[in-house]
Amino acid sequence: MQTDRTKTLTFDEYVKHDATALAELVRKGDVTPTELLETAINRAESVNPKVNSIVTPLYDKGRDMAAHLPTDGPFRGVPFLLKDLELEWAGTPLKSGCRGYQNYVSSVDSEVVKRLKSAGVVLFGKTNTPEFGLTPYTESQLYGPARNPWKSTHSPGGSSGGSAVAVATGIVPAATATDGGGSIRIPAACCGLFGLKPSRGRVTLGPQYGELWNGAVAGHVLTRSVRDSAGFLDVISGPLAGDPYGIALPERPFAEEVRREPGKLRIAFSTQALIASQPTDPECIKAVQETARLLGQLGHTVEEIPLPYEKTIVTEAFFLNVLSETAGVLRELGTYLGRPVRRDDVELNTWAQARLADGFSAADVAYQKRRWNGLNRTMGKLHETYDLFLTPTLPRPPIAIGTFQNSASEQRLLKLVDSLGGLKFLNGSKTVTDLAERSLGYISFTVITNMTGQPAMSVPLHWSPDGLPIGVMFAAKLGDEAILFRLASQLEQERPWFDKRPII
Repeated sequence: MQTDRTKTLTFDEYVKHDATALAELVRKGDVTPTELLETAINRAESVNPKVNSIVTPLYDKGRDMAAHLPTDGPFRGVPFLLKDLELEWAGTPLKSGCRGYQNYVSSVDSEVVKRLKSAGVVLFGKTNTPEFGLTPYTESQLYGPARNPWKSTHSPGGSSGGSAVAVATGIVPAATATDGGGSIRIPAACCGLFGLKPSRGRVTLGPQYGELWNGAVAGHVLTRSVRDSAGFLDVISGPLAGDPYGIALPERPFAEEVRREPGKLRIAFSTQALIASQPTDPECIKAVQETARLLGQLGHTVEEIPLPYEKTIVTEAFFLNVLSETAGVLRELGTYLGRPVRRDDVELNTWAQARLADGFSAADVAYQKRRWNGLNRTMGKLHETYDLFLTPTLPRPPIAIGTFQNSASEQRLLKLVDSLGGLKFLNGSKTVTDLAERSLGYISFTVITNMTGQPAMSVPLHWSPDGLPIGVMFAAKLGDEAILFRLASQLEQERPWFDKRPII
């Protein structure tokens, strides 16, 4: 029977354990869930003012949860945080980085939250995200920027930037993340973490959503260890009645795959930039080349190939998906508000994207969505020859905060054009093409598997000379997370990263 304890686990003791190990301490009676939670809260209070990771502290709810946990569960007693986007936790705010939702409070739990609660985690806060998760950096006007703990002037990536910072600074061993264009893998790469985006249909978005972004969005967690990622995917995966996509159940639990050898794999790799105006940084090329050499030493067959897809599949097809989905999000916001959305309900760039969508037709959206099938076939054919496809996670190291914010002249132009009611007529102009290349060039490696639905993982195998993490990404065929976990475990043993933590 659980007894009260006043002693808290020191942070130095706490941070040496991943979620799997912390849960084992609880099972053995070495620590209590309340003790772990107080250690996590103390760490949050110490570092959060510096990094802006947690935007909605819910410490008292966490304390109540720690005192009333299920009697068992694979992660019983483990402190845990939710990204402030898409996942509903009854009785708590869900703002999605948007001032229009400042008064919204969830009335129900999302299915994933129910499953996490059943697994025994202790929820105690929500993490920073850009407005509606629309950017690969975390700098909303509502919350302010999350800061990379490896270098505070730099971004932790996005849109799951707050979750990544919380894990990287040791507040929690794991936190939820969602990925519509790279938002699990990008912050993993920027913060020195492991991040796997599951296959389309592996993790339900229900009951609130069937799909998001035409099936591009997948949900999971960010972790420091591979086995934690596998264990949490075992907890949250599985269908919910009414889900729009079906996928074969795994052959065995993912936690078991981590303990299996990957075998001798055929791996293709490329560092070729998709968009010429945003070439791949030499450090990111180096990260892939060093990984390719390591893979060869481990007995895998590795071959360099050109990128098997061309840029308009991103700058035209996916960009129009982003615009149309942004317009849909604002219509949903209007339904909640009970009135049409006003300019001051959202950020200017969000407003502009929705207005740009007005200039496209339903036929435009349908045509571009059909182009996704060609990409699916291309990548499917590639995986007939290769088990995995290796690229940089990002074409450049972590960016400085503010890198992709509008310049003063761009800000004035958007305001002027919008005030004249002509924003939607820019849709065929070079301005929009430039905007697409600028905004999507940074995610050009990650976004492909969102479109195809393939699983993909960012692995922290490289650090730049100035101490910033750089991830490499592996993609597998649809439904084959198992091969990713097996290889990730092998790489984790060969090039351990768990004890590489920022000093903060």
